[in-house]
Amino acid sequence: MVTKRTSLTLAAITATFAIAAAPAHAEDGPGAATATAAAGAIDLSKVAESQAPGDDAQFQELFARWENPAKPTVLTGPIVTVPSRMPVEHARLSSDYGTRTHPVLGRRMGHKGIDLAAPTGTPIYATADGTVSRAGPYSSYGNYVAIEHGGKIQTRYAHMSRIAVAAGTKVKKGELIGYVGSTGRSTGPHLHYEVRVDGEAVNPVPYMIESQAQQAFAMATGE
Repeated sequence: MVTKRTSLTLAAITATFAIAAAPAHAEDGPGAATATAAAGAIDLSKVAESQAPGDDAQFQELFARWENPAKPTVLTGPIVTVPSRMPVEHARLSSDYGTRTHPVLGRRMGHKGIDLAAPTGTPIYATADGTVSRAGPYSSYGNYVAIEHGGKIQTRYAHMSRIAVAAGTKVKKGELIGYVGSTGRSTGPHLHYEVRVDGEAVNPVPYMIESQAQQAFAMATGE
């Protein structure tokens, strides 16, 4: 016995072949629909309307999209924003990314971010739009904020004297998220800043400059 889903699937396949077989016209006038019907193409609007309200919603949506191919597609996937600004203004680079002698432990270790020295209380800003995934004390990071930017991109901000956002908060690029401090494993007031891609730390320096394309986009959108 042929089920309703099977009938819909066969109708969709038939419609696809009919559309592919129909000749292309530079201008679609009133006679175009008649010519197409004469060629044996299925009227998709009639197929969609003939189905009962309880039919599979996925197939109804598929027919509706074929009926009106000019209808814009709404993107529902995750939005990705790339960090592209300084997290602290007027700061001094006190420790670069890579292997270094740890200032507290005194041994050679990998430094997974950069340190930006600035006075206690200096504002810290989000470097891209995103969602705060963690905000609070965290191990040697001290007072710490992590922001997720989509595409498995994450930024980390550590050693804050005070945090200005909460976990779950959506933030915009340039929004205040906290203040420079010396909490956690630290020898003086600074921001430890990291960029991680798929969980792996990368050199954050290239992500601290806004490109001309990004500037143009920001001006065009009024952000």
